Amino acid sequence: MSEHIVSPTVYVIIFAILIVMTATTAAVAFVDLGRFNIVVALVIATFKASLVVLFFMHARYIPGRTQLVIIAGVFWLAIMLSLTLVDYKTRRPESEPAPALSSMTTPAGYFAGS
Repeated sequence: MSEHIVSPTVYVIIFAILIVMTATTAAVAFVDLGRFNIVVALVIATFKASLVVLFFMHARYIPGRTQLVIIAGVFWLAIMLSLTLVDYKTRRPESEPAPALSSMTTPAGYFAGS
């Protein structure tokens, strides 16, 4: 079994990209994008994780079955991120007040003892 040798230049380039993307994440955190702040942060994080898996963990150079396991993991990650974003999208904005307790209806006789 022969191992794939990766040039140190590739590692330096990937490392530089990761540093730039980390700085981008920090810079975007100070920009008000409304509800899209979380979307941008998750896209950048997914991109950075993909680079780490592909190059530093050598997933780009491995045989088929291991790649299938990685693809299944990425698919599961996509499911979890989409569920997170759907939950985030359905939340009420902070500026919208919560319903008052007095406006809620209660069954007749619920507070009969008081």
